[in-house]
Amino acid sequence: MADIIDYKIFGDDMQLVEVELDPSEGVRAEVGAMMYMDDGIEMQTSTGGGLFKGFKRMLTGDGFFITTFLNTAQNKRRVAFGAPYPGKIIPLELDKLGGEFLCQKDSFLCAANGIDIDIAFTKKIGAGLFGGEGFILQRLSGHGLAFVQAGGAIVQRNLQPGEVLHVDTGCLVAFHPSVDYDIRFIGGFKNALFGGEGLFLVKLTGPGPVYLQSLPFSRLADRIISASRSNREESKGIGGGILGGILGGDKSY
Repeated sequence: MADIIDYKIFGDDMQLVEVELDPSEGVRAEVGAMMYMDDGIEMQTSTGGGLFKGFKRMLTGDGFFITTFLNTAQNKRRVAFGAPYPGKIIPLELDKLGGEFLCQKDSFLCAANGIDIDIAFTKKIGAGLFGGEGFILQRLSGHGLAFVQAGGAIVQRNLQPGEVLHVDTGCLVAFHPSVDYDIRFIGGFKNALFGGEGLFLVKLTGPGPVYLQSLPFSRLADRIISASRSNREESKGIGGGILGGILGGDKSY
């Protein structure tokens, strides 16, 4: 049984979650996610269940280690965790969600002590071969609170039985295990080459809740890298033109 923790989420587009712990209560979080903590909270870093558990965590893009923050004081203490990029923090009350939820790799932020964080491979061959960001998922299980992070704005869809939703592979954050997950080819020569959306989409079939994000970190990183590359090329062009003019005897420099 997971610890019963209280929490507050602060901020709008760059959020943090502050967790309040009673004596002997704890919360588990990704290494490096902690922002601040009260005196009396003890950090315990481990693999979260042995070497094999640590290696499995690495498959999802997380670190080999996970840190438990335990309240060793005689009264309530607080510890806060922040997302590494602009977006939202989604609280998942697993006891109200059937005790299990699936989420994209890298999306786990923290959870009450007692929540199990494991990996979940997709069941379909198509999803396994072409799922990209969705090939390996994280499974959060237990009866308590867990928090996942997402980029940009968040959309929650509650799919009805048989309802189908097609989603960009990077825009899917988390979904209930009752939702069927598969990958479909977008089809069409022009779509494949010039559509700009990738070759595959996630096909989700209800019933169950689904969380989507408007700004996947991979998309944000691609834009930053592209802009940085363009700026470097422009700088080289300007600098090369000036240097060439000076060496060529152009008196305007």
